Amino acid sequence: MELHISLVGRKDLGSEIYRQLRQAILAGQLRPGDPLPPSRELARRLTVSRSTVTGAYDRLAGEGFVTAHVGAGTIVSEHLVRTRGKPKHKRIGDTLRGRRVWDAIRLPPVLAELPRFDFRSGIPDATLFPHDLWRRLMARQLRAEAKDMIAYDAPAGNRGLREAIARHIGVSRGVEASVDDVIVTNGTQQAMDVVARALLSPGDHIAVEDPGYGPVRSAFTALGLRVRGVPVDGDGLDVEAIPKRARAIYVTPSHQYPLGVSMTLPRRLALLAWADRHNAALIEDDYDSEFRFGGRPIEPLRMLDKTGRVIYVGSFSKTLLPTLRLGFIVAPPSLRDTLHKAKFVADWHTPTTVQAAAANFIDNGGFARHIRKMREVYRTRHRMIVDALRRDFATDLNVIPSTVGLHIAAMARTASTDKIGAIVRRASDAGVVVQELSRFAVNAPGLPGLVLGYGAIPTARIEAGLQRLRSCFHR
Repeated sequence: MELHISLVGRKDLGSEIYRQLRQAILAGQLRPGDPLPPSRELARRLTVSRSTVTGAYDRLAGEGFVTAHVGAGTIVSEHLVRTRGKPKHKRIGDTLRGRRVWDAIRLPPVLAELPRFDFRSGIPDATLFPHDLWRRLMARQLRAEAKDMIAYDAPAGNRGLREAIARHIGVSRGVEASVDDVIVTNGTQQAMDVVARALLSPGDHIAVEDPGYGPVRSAFTALGLRVRGVPVDGDGLDVEAIPKRARAIYVTPSHQYPLGVSMTLPRRLALLAWADRHNAALIEDDYDSEFRFGGRPIEPLRMLDKTGRVIYVGSFSKTLLPTLRLGFIVAPPSLRDTLHKAKFVADWHTPTTVQAAAANFIDNGGFARHIRKMREVYRTRHRMIVDALRRDFATDLNVIPSTVGLHIAAMARTASTDKIGAIVRRASDAGVVVQELSRFAVNAPGLPGLVLGYGAIPTARIEAGLQRLRSCFHR
């Protein structure tokens, strides 16, 4: 049998011959008793010295892969195959205690190409991001790092960015925080992981909104926490339904994900009182509150907190780009040191170059200008979708009122979750991607309805996309 060995672009030729022959034996391409080419012949064919080939053969013989016989040449070892037999692969995960936890977690889909009509929620419009300015800020920071010795930064993050975040949330959200209160994270997801590790132990109960944000639930579950869903109504999280054993509650009060409602002031005060009465922590995810299109701004829980129970979490994934992976925690005084240590254990710190560029972007006014521009863009898209849903989908969907954020939710008037699922699949086949409301449920079967985001779809495509979606309702 002609044996193929490639040495193109290889440097250590002897080792490469050995490696490829060994792989051929292990893969069964060279079977027990098969002869290897004579060393002189293989050397001529590969244009290498004979000593290079004999060195590889000697190495294989020394490890028991081949045997040399006077007059018969070098053959694949019979003994090797008899003792080795066919490998039996075992799943390493079968020995892990947390196997069932990881089996229950679903990875998000990565699309091979973006849909033409992309109504997925939680995605900002990357085409309108000031890429040229960002490139200049990154280049400036890289030049500065090339001149100075750069070492590991503080676990809490770049001080300049933490100062900028403290100023930003103080002005835009009324949240008072010092630079030491702020911890920069790799997005909201890591923020929740760090908070849960610092605050809770395996077996502890944590309450979450139902429906709610799935990836956060997965993070809590993977840490061994007992996740308990709490219903959401038009006023926000139903405080009376919170399990009494909950040691922490995760909420999105300014713009509930995915229903879009804002928690009323009486309900927020009741939630703070419940947490104080039951000695529980509140994890407030203020993920896209910068984009408000009407009504008075909703005060964050952190602003109303008088006893230091609220851990405030924010993100730049919706305001800038998800690919930057920038989020932050505002720690209450009692948890500040613990959260700093938890962030250090997680990954020491978030990439410093991106942090420094973001600090400059905020300080030079670029962030504020970008928010103002995007708020008007999203306001237009929000209005277009709400008007179309109320006009063209009135017999099938009931729009849930919302004046903030990057998505709209609509409840089905009569359709079941199964029927809504069929509509979503037909829409996908037609190039329109929307999300089922039921997929966000903690407890099955979930609510029948749709969630439509407007960050990823250009304004000019919204009308055509909704027309295609409409055609999928009554096939």
